[in-house]
Amino acid sequence: MQSQLPIYPEQASNFAPQVDALMIFITGVCVFFAAAITIAIVFFFFKYHRKESTAVGIVTHEDSRLEAVWMIVPLILAMAMFGSGAVVYVDYRNTPHDTLDVYVVGKQWMWKAQQPNGLKEINELHVPVGRNIRLILASEDVIHDFFVPAFRVKMDVVPGHYNTMWFRPTKPGRYHFFCSQYCGTNHALMGGWVTVMEPSDYSAWLSGSSGGSTNPAVAGEKLFAEKACITCHVANGTGPSPSLNGVYGAQVLLADGSTVTAEEAYIRESILQPNAKIVAGYPPLMPTFQGQLTEEQIFALTAYIKSLQSQPVPAKGYGIAPPTGKK
Repeated sequence: MQSQLPIYPEQASNFAPQVDALMIFITGVCVFFAAAITIAIVFFFFKYHRKESTAVGIVTHEDSRLEAVWMIVPLILAMAMFGSGAVVYVDYRNTPHDTLDVYVVGKQWMWKAQQPNGLKEINELHVPVGRNIRLILASEDVIHDFFVPAFRVKMDVVPGHYNTMWFRPTKPGRYHFFCSQYCGTNHALMGGWVTVMEPSDYSAWLSGSSGGSTNPAVAGEKLFAEKACITCHVANGTGPSPSLNGVYGAQVLLADGSTVTAEEAYIRESILQPNAKIVAGYPPLMPTFQGQLTEEQIFALTAYIKSLQSQPVPAKGYGIAPPTGKK
């Protein structure tokens, strides 16, 4: 006997029950009113159609109570849909702090993932169950979209820009992911599998896998020296450019008086477009590395800068803004 396809994909993340409940609610309301209106139209058609050619319709007058009902009830239902959707969206866009960060690059027509220890995967993504996972997404060519139906999560992957998405797997197993944005000839083949593992199995897999598992922070430190970044960004703050110690995650004061959080997107922009945001107190001396670095190399440099987060910040640091008392 052949098994039937489920109405919904398997629920395998923290977002899946919320999204399904919202969709069932919206679909239920739509089906109810579609059926009620259709039945009413058919009923009134037969009950009140003109039976004689000389018949004249009775003059009717509006009922303010009925008008109030058909304005208030749809308003309540629409606001309930909006409110429920907003709760899910805000949760989805506010990433927790305790995430396991995985870099993912979309490229015609494949997905490349890099684990925190540097292990690289192609069209595969291994994650531990019950852990908050953050994907930092980039594209090397055109717009893609990373979509995991069982997790009910998706996010556009845009060239020249980082997008992030997070989820918490709730059930071990293998779940298909796709590119849901048409990206060229082999778009339909651009997919792979998320393998959700028990934490102990994930740790064993991560430590036991071989090939391409160079620590990204170590690779970034080497690249930092090879590209002569170390000659300007001196750790003790004596160079012509600011020290990078403690900068990741901090609020950086810019020359125009504004501040920016030093996260992945800002670091990437500073590498490729160094004059876009000038740090206060420093001249715009840094050359652009646009076209000279791959996304994987930018990931490695970012990992190295993140590894300096706990290093002591020199007196003349990276223009880090003073604390404001706000998180």
